[in-house]
Amino acid sequence: MAERLQKFLAGLGLGSRRQIEGWIRDGRIEVDGATAELGCRVAGTENIVVDGKPVRLPRHERKHRTIMYHKPPGEICSRADPQGRRTVFDALPKLLRSRWISVGRLDFQTTGLLLLTTDGALANQLMHPSSELVREYSVRVQGELGDEQVEQLLKGVQLDDGMARFDTLAIKEGKGTNHTCLVAVSEGRNRIVRRLFEAVGCRVSRLMRVSFGPLALPRDLRPGKFRDLSEAEVAALTQQSG
Repeated sequence: MAERLQKFLAGLGLGSRRQIEGWIRDGRIEVDGATAELGCRVAGTENIVVDGKPVRLPRHERKHRTIMYHKPPGEICSRADPQGRRTVFDALPKLLRSRWISVGRLDFQTTGLLLLTTDGALANQLMHPSSELVREYSVRVQGELGDEQVEQLLKGVQLDDGMARFDTLAIKEGKGTNHTCLVAVSEGRNRIVRRLFEAVGCRVSRLMRVSFGPLALPRDLRPGKFRDLSEAEVAALTQQSG
């Protein structure tokens, strides 16, 4: 059965659909000797070339792999860094004929649960705004965090890229201007937790993602370590994001 070229190549782990759509627009992909165009469909039997290099097609359907990684502070989620900082990919197993795709990002000092997969279609589904998968974070906050600020954060705050809010906010500990909170948010905008607290005059001094959709960060998964997701866990992710 034929499917769109970007979906087919994303399924092989070559990149996200959006990335591959960009490659098609830039004329970087050929199918059976002709430059591919958006809307092109393939069955998997074609000769596909990306940047002059043939794409190796599996003789049988390759089983994808999805893992959860406990990101420590001081790592970036990009594949390379001009400043030479460590990346999350440095700690992951090397792959043959596929690559890890990060499902969203955690910023440099944010820690906790990060999902990575070789399945481009799954990554695209989980990152799509319509998925509305809830992410929970444990946050240490400095500043005034009274009833008024909490109400603002739950009702909605105007950020530079639109309104945003927490789905839930619970203060677990509080002394003076130092608070430990558990917050939930169902969108993956860049630095949204930090920016929401900053918008009400608070500063985040520690941020840790403790869950993503139906998955919680295990207590025994140490920083810098990973584990594979079971088929049932991947199915639960897919069901919640569908």
